[in-house]
Parts: sequence; C-alpha cells; structure tokens
Amino acid sequence: MDNEDITLTAGGAEARVSPANGGRISGLRIGDLELLRQGHRYGCFPMVPWCGRVRDGRFLDGATVRQMPLNAPPHAIHGTARDGAWRTARASAGEAVLTYDLTDPWPHPGRVTQVVALAEDSLTLTMSVETYGDSFPAQIGWHPWFHRNLGGADVTLDFEPAWQEERGPDHLPTGNRVDPKPGPWDDCFGMPGGVDVTLTWPGELELKVTSREEWVVVYDEQAEAVCVEPQTGPPNGLNTLPRLVTPLEPLEATTVWSWRRL
Repeated sequence: MDNEDITLTAGGAEARVSPANGGRISGLRIGDLELLRQGHRYGCFPMVPWCGRVRDGRFLDGATVRQMPLNAPPHAIHGTARDGAWRTARASAGEAVLTYDLTDPWPHPGRVTQVVALAEDSLTLTMSVETYGDSFPAQIGWHPWFHRNLGGADVTLDFEPAWQEERGPDHLPTGNRVDPKPGPWDDCFGMPGGVDVTLTWPGELELKVTSREEWVVVYDEQAEAVCVEPQTGPPNGLNTLPRLVTPLEPLEATTVWSWRRL
C-alpha cells in the first residue's frame, strides 16, 4: 500500500496518521477540539531507535563506537525514523499499521512496526523493533505536541514520579536521581509503576497518558505546547540503560491516551 495520509474515526474522535512524514499522528480531534499542535513541531512522532539526546551522537554498540548525525548539536536527538517515510501495511476505519525499515545512518538492519488504534474514548499506540540480523541496543518512545491551550485556561499536569533525573548543563541526565522539582521542565522522570500523567484543560477535556514503561520526559518550556513522552529508557539511554533487540526478542512498548470531556 502507499503512504498517503490516513484518517481514523471512532465515535466523535478522529485521528490523522501521516506515514510519509515520519509515521506521526498528525492530528487528534475530539469533537471540536484539536489536541495536537499543527504547523511547525506538530502532531506526535515516534522516537526510534532512540529517545531524546545521545551524548555527542555516540553510543557503544558491543565493542564498537557508533556515530550518529548531530541533528541537535552537539548531540543526536529523537532517532532516525521521524525523518523517514513509513509504509502503510494495512488500515481500517479505526486502526492503521505502519512499518519502517531501519537504514543508514543506523548501522543495523531492522524493522519498526507501529499500530495506531482509535476508540471513541482512547488512542492506543504500540511500537516494536525487530532485527534482521545482529542484536543491537535501541529505545522506543513517543513525542506528542499537545496544545497548551484549547481556548480556555492553560492545561495543567498531574503526575507523581518517584524521582527526577538530575539534568546537567548539556541537558542530559547526570546519573543522579533527585526529588522531583517544580517546572518548567525539559526533564526525565521515573515512574516505576508505569507512566501515568493526567493533562487537564479546565472545563474542556481530561486526558490520561499511561504506559507500562517507567520513564517519561516532560517538556513544557515552549509557550504553545506541552510534551509528555513515555519511553523505554532515559535520554542518552543507548549508553546508560540500553535495551537489547535480539533475533528472539524484539523491543515493544505501548502507550494509551484516554480522555473524557469536562
């Protein structure tokens, strides 16, 4: 199948999926409310095969040091798949399955599969990475740009992390865990029981972002948007907490966004 945009519908919910533009969710409309920012830095893109920044774009792959392009100098950020064209494997009214083949500059051949499933009160995103050959370290995550404001008061965030990764001057975790600090944030938090963050646009909508994964990056330093990013490890995790994709064991992760009108 081609990689034209796909529109999923369920009840009063509509999700737009853009395979050709990094496999991103380009829009999510609940009734008359568009939740995801449009224009520059928009929608929700998959972060794979790594999340956030990799220090100096380098990571240890077995005994080999790999160098990724520095797309956020001096670091590499958010993986390679968001810059590529994904393919539509299949699509129905409420579900789309997309695939992306890992290629240069990533050194290992592999395939990423993302399933986007829409219900009238939730969106479920599931991603997996499998290897065509050697084992390799990887991460999975999602980077949504939620509107800070839907027409009324600004969104509020409610979550109870067990810790915050101390952030160094290079924006990367130092390795120390500290008590959670007040925002604004461009920070990674640990939630060992699973990611559970509630966004509330007063008088309009409540949205819960959940995942079995225990890491979430919250970025709210932009005036227009708030990002809540569940992921399988912290920034620079290819170096500090690698998850191995093997021929027998792919890397998989899921996040669910569930909502109710207020």
